[in-house]
Amino acid sequence: MAAKDTNTHYDLIVVGGGPGGYVSAIRAAQLGLKTALVEREHLGGICLNWGCIPTKALLRSAEVLQQIERAEEFGISVQGVSFDLAKMVARSRKVAKTLNGGIGHLLRKNKVAHIAGMGRLTGKGKMEVSTDKGVEAFSAEHIILATGARARALPGLEPDGKQIWSYREAMTPAALPKSLLIMGAGAIGIEFACFYNALGVDVTVVEAMGQILPFEDAEVADYARQAFTKEGIKILTGALVKKLDKSADRVEASIEVDGKVTRLKVEKVISAVGVVGNIEQIGLENTAVETEGPFIKTDEWSRTAEPGVYAIGDVAGAPCLAHKASHEGIICVEKLFGLEGLHPLDRKSIPGCTYSHPQVASVGMTEQKARDAGHELRVGRFPLKANGKAIALGEEGGFVKTLFDATTGELLGAHMVGAEVTEMIQGYVVARTLETTEQELMHTVFPHPTLSESMHEAVLDAYGQAIHF
Repeated sequence: MAAKDTNTHYDLIVVGGGPGGYVSAIRAAQLGLKTALVEREHLGGICLNWGCIPTKALLRSAEVLQQIERAEEFGISVQGVSFDLAKMVARSRKVAKTLNGGIGHLLRKNKVAHIAGMGRLTGKGKMEVSTDKGVEAFSAEHIILATGARARALPGLEPDGKQIWSYREAMTPAALPKSLLIMGAGAIGIEFACFYNALGVDVTVVEAMGQILPFEDAEVADYARQAFTKEGIKILTGALVKKLDKSADRVEASIEVDGKVTRLKVEKVISAVGVVGNIEQIGLENTAVETEGPFIKTDEWSRTAEPGVYAIGDVAGAPCLAHKASHEGIICVEKLFGLEGLHPLDRKSIPGCTYSHPQVASVGMTEQKARDAGHELRVGRFPLKANGKAIALGEEGGFVKTLFDATTGELLGAHMVGAEVTEMIQGYVVARTLETTEQELMHTVFPHPTLSESMHEAVLDAYGQAIHF
């Protein structure tokens, strides 16, 4: 048997440099594994370069504008308010570029080899990478596929980069459209709706499901819808975009609601109808790896049907969230390394966040799912209008909702809508991770005055002990 080339053989090769891939590679290097990371485009993946981070930078610009527009409420006079779209976009791209460079530093610091190119599996423990030097061959004991996902395109409604935008065009507009149709009312669609609405664009959102933010608790989604509508966003649920007719300066959409088709003329359309895994052109046909729809099929430890090949993050299926990918990657690496005492990823304890105005955050079961699962519930709610910090901030809209098993006291789910709830949800995530009951949460001291006190009160309310409401 020929000796392995020590220059091209690794203990682990990770394919994909997004939040799942680069975190996996760094953790592997920390454990002493000779590790390489293959990335064809940008370190940080879609999340850092074209998703989570730059969109939050844009939303921050919109938030600052909205705060200035409310200045009189706080005793501040501001005149001549305006905004520069190009500078907003430039700041967003600068934020992404800064973090992209930071990941390169982390890889070098941890002695992870960065191979710039497109990776493709060629057989057991083997792969080739198309680089600017040509096609190079590599081998590894373990290979993690973290190739991420891309925007789903509906037949006949595909983005063209001009009048029908994907998230990329939506994040880098040269000019603001006067009117905008957004297909999809998940987190991505709603965040874009809030951004463009704040800048004065006439926004209509169409969602095929019966509620916006379909995976959120129905009560929270209903409140959020009312809030968005009050801010001027038009929302259609149970609606399908059947056709898009493009002309030189507009798009005419045929929208079906309750069997009736109406037509809406807008300047631009954003497609935000979900994602599909990047499973093509990575050599799956040369392995026993199995797919399930547009995603790679794995077990609870991210193992595929091909020994030594793993899949994590978006390419391994929902929930397609950066923090899920990172944690999944760490568990995968620690398991293949042989660490003991590990637990598979608890998908019910993965938080979800939507950075809209108001924000939405949740963890665990919705009320409907908890009841469908047979739980007898204790449900607690606390409105932010009864929270001193929220009132002082002028952000008293929204509420916190908690769900407990009436018999065991287990925290089954927590759901929030309001100011900065995306920063608060981790408290309930920690509670679920530690398997706390209502007793521990009731006897936890929350600082005053803070928005987080509403979390405490929502727990108390589930047991008829709320003090301030």
